[in-house]
Amino acid sequence: SEPLGHYEYLVMPFGLTNAPAVFQSLVNSVLHDFIDKFVTVYLDDILIFSSNLSEHRHHVRAVLQRLLENRLFVKAEKCEFHASSVKFLGFVLESGRLKTDPEKIQAVRDWPTPTTRKQLQRFLGFANFYRRFIRNYSQIASPLTKLTSTKRTFVWTPEADTAFLELKTRFSQAPVLSRPDPTLQFTVEVDASDSGVGAVLSQRSPSDNLLHPCAFFSKKLSPAEQNYDVGDRELLAVKLALEEWRHWLEGAEYPIIIWTDHKNLAYLKEAKRLNPRQSRWSLFFTRFNFTISFRPGTKNVKPDALSRQYSTDKDQEPATILPPSCVLASITWDISQKVIEAQRTDPDPGNGPPQKLYVPQQVRGSVIHWAHTARFSIHPGVGRTLALVRRSFWWPSMYRDIKEYISACQVCARNKGTNQPPAGLLKPLPIPSRPWSHIALDFVTGLPPSKGFSVILSIIDRFSKACHFVPLKSLPSSAVTAELLIKHVFRLHGIPTEILSDRGPQFLSRVWKEFATSLGASVSLSSGYHPQTNGQCERLNQELEAMLRCVCSSNPTSWSTQLPWIEYAHNTHVSSATGQSPFESSLGYQPPLFPSDLPTTTTVPQFIRRARRTWTQTRAALHRTAERNRRLADRHRRPAPPYACGQQVWLSTKDIKLKDTSKKLSPRFIGPYTICEVISPWSVRLSLPPSLKIHPVFHVSLIKPVSSSSLCPASASDPPPPVRLADGSMGYRVRRLLDARPRGRGRQFLVDWVGYGPEHRQWIPGSWIDDPSLIREFDASRASSASASSSSSPPGGGP
Repeated sequence: SEPLGHYEYLVMPFGLTNAPAVFQSLVNSVLHDFIDKFVTVYLDDILIFSSNLSEHRHHVRAVLQRLLENRLFVKAEKCEFHASSVKFLGFVLESGRLKTDPEKIQAVRDWPTPTTRKQLQRFLGFANFYRRFIRNYSQIASPLTKLTSTKRTFVWTPEADTAFLELKTRFSQAPVLSRPDPTLQFTVEVDASDSGVGAVLSQRSPSDNLLHPCAFFSKKLSPAEQNYDVGDRELLAVKLALEEWRHWLEGAEYPIIIWTDHKNLAYLKEAKRLNPRQSRWSLFFTRFNFTISFRPGTKNVKPDALSRQYSTDKDQEPATILPPSCVLASITWDISQKVIEAQRTDPDPGNGPPQKLYVPQQVRGSVIHWAHTARFSIHPGVGRTLALVRRSFWWPSMYRDIKEYISACQVCARNKGTNQPPAGLLKPLPIPSRPWSHIALDFVTGLPPSKGFSVILSIIDRFSKACHFVPLKSLPSSAVTAELLIKHVFRLHGIPTEILSDRGPQFLSRVWKEFATSLGASVSLSSGYHPQTNGQCERLNQELEAMLRCVCSSNPTSWSTQLPWIEYAHNTHVSSATGQSPFESSLGYQPPLFPSDLPTTTTVPQFIRRARRTWTQTRAALHRTAERNRRLADRHRRPAPPYACGQQVWLSTKDIKLKDTSKKLSPRFIGPYTICEVISPWSVRLSLPPSLKIHPVFHVSLIKPVSSSSLCPASASDPPPPVRLADGSMGYRVRRLLDARPRGRGRQFLVDWVGYGPEHRQWIPGSWIDDPSLIREFDASRASSASASSSSSPPGGGP
């Protein structure tokens, strides 16, 4: 409908999905009384069949007249009259026979070798249409069918190429199938093997008195069906054949003859005792009128070949019935056999404990690997692994070898913490020579709004411990931070020599560095995830927060009005580091508590001498405090091992936020990474992947060296190379999908890559994932988790 009126189609337009169904319904209604009598119709293909020529002419004239009456026209050039053989729906129909269309078969012969999974699926879909003509089709196409699975990478193998060529050959030699005639007796030949069942439906032609095949059937047995005994497998072949051709065999005019090479089936109807499975099947058999006759296997060739098409000459791997936790004796026996075989070249010296196997040098790594990584041990420590190995084995250097192996185990290195003191002895910062020459900055965030303020800039003088607290509305930019220093520090105390801060974005920008350079001040930044470098400011923030809680507990939003008094209190308190208050260390006097306590006025020379004496005493006190703190801290630290450029190390994930769904199950260390620069004995620069997006300089307490051992099977530290796909592009294998988020009209997924650690996880669009089963599994897991959580919550959502 539109403003000019209502329009309707007078004919069926192109492009509508229901057009074929509507047209089929139209033709069925026009020829309804002819269909299945002498007419078969599929869309615009009308097949008219008759028993003789005169009757056929009458039928054709009736159909044409009916089409004319309904204004349905046929084109003479596309019609074929009085034909004894006709192509219909991909088949060639003759008198009582069915053949393949030569043009379709030529298309199969000329089909190019598939290079992608989609191309292979198109070929198999086309070939499957004619599988009824190909004996052993499933066996021949098995290597090709495996390649259609999305759970494996598409790689065209020699076996697939052989199967592809064999199928093309078989199509050119496809047999002619006879059309089943309900007025003739049916013969079903069945057989079963260890891996499959097969059957042939045949009828004896009155013209030559020979059996002609009407259809072939074969099926691979499931693992449960393969456990049936011989009799049940043979009886299963009978059941499946009757189910496959039920539309021909149920209610057949003559009794069905079933040939089998299992003689016991001939007495099935006379059996007095049946097992439960046979009893269920016997109810199904009552729907058919059949007799079972015995035929030796030498004469039962056709179904025997079909039933054995799933068998191979290769030895099959034995199936484990019990779970691995119940077959530890078998695992122990395997490793013991390996040790005994190795003793042929390195015999037992004879000086070991009794009832223990001596382990030669070449298999010691395998024995330790078995004891350390098995399902029943799960990477224990040195002591427990040693105790486990000692139960059955011995060699002279057991403890040393096991310790060396475990230190080189990458699974333990990644996922286990350490009970050793942190590496790296304390290195105090240089002590300033005067007040406000060296300052430190930091921000206090997470405060409740107070008169529009929610952030505090804390500034401390590393010499006198004097401080300034500046309330801010939000975290400032680099330019605003520079203006705050000019207003609250530089105009009062002069320009400092050094400014120490953490690695916040304000202090990493180009604006901040240019500001400090223009003043002639150096910028010092703490190393990554090591706040101890700016420890004085961190301690000042702790004291500030404690004072705020004391004075603002009843009214938290009033903290901004209390900030000047907290600053004054801090600057008047005696510092444990200097033995004096910040006021006295920086200004040379202590503010009095009462007006009557005002000191007597001194001369300028006396004040200068007292100030210099105070600074000297303060520097001496700072030296003593730094030395005392160093001794106390080093009691709980250990010297860091010497590091060199090019060395591999593990990086602690203590403060690194990985893209993982569970912090508890995240690895304790990631890497290994290469040291590209040793900045000092306390810090190094690492070569990190870009996906981490963190500063590459770390304190030595956050890294540990990578160990290697000839006993430990080396796990690949380098990620696997990308796989080359069938279209020539490169791809990376996905281990699993961790999370999803909406982006635009689609979704992005958090991907965990095969061969890469958690630090390499990435958000990628769903269109980049070639395997749709990964997304289906992720959605199913998410749905099951949601349903589990909803079912566990009480009705109404209450607690």
